[in-house]
Amino acid sequence: MSDLQWFKTKIQDGKTLVFDPLRKLYCKLTPEEEVRQKVLYLLVEHLEVPAGLLAVEYSIKVNGLDKRCDAVVFGKDGTPLMIVECKAASVELSQATLEQAVRYYSVLHPKYLLLYNGASCYCFKAEAGALAAMDHLPNYPEML
Repeated sequence: MSDLQWFKTKIQDGKTLVFDPLRKLYCKLTPEEEVRQKVLYLLVEHLEVPAGLLAVEYSIKVNGLDKRCDAVVFGKDGTPLMIVECKAASVELSQATLEQAVRYYSVLHPKYLLLYNGASCYCFKAEAGALAAMDHLPNYPEML
């Protein structure tokens, strides 16, 4: 287990903020941010992803437009291994969610895509030019 402090909150100007130990800052606790913090916790604390190889709100260009992946897991050599797309718990993980993640995939070409809304979780592995649904979440050693 890491020594990162998860789910630390505070109230500021009447708004609840949550501390993101990876970005080392407080951010507004929106429904999507709550889900993002849960999946980051899962990745670092249970799936052995080194915190230093996990980027939050990673900026990319898709068809000339600025976009942000909720999170990207990197290999030790800087190669993107997994894109994580989060939605609020009230938002269904739909074909549109997968299409959004696939657009990000087309730029970064990771081995894995993870869609997560706190209630549902779908993981896909890129194999032979196609995305195959997985029946489990890979830990970091498996991602490598």
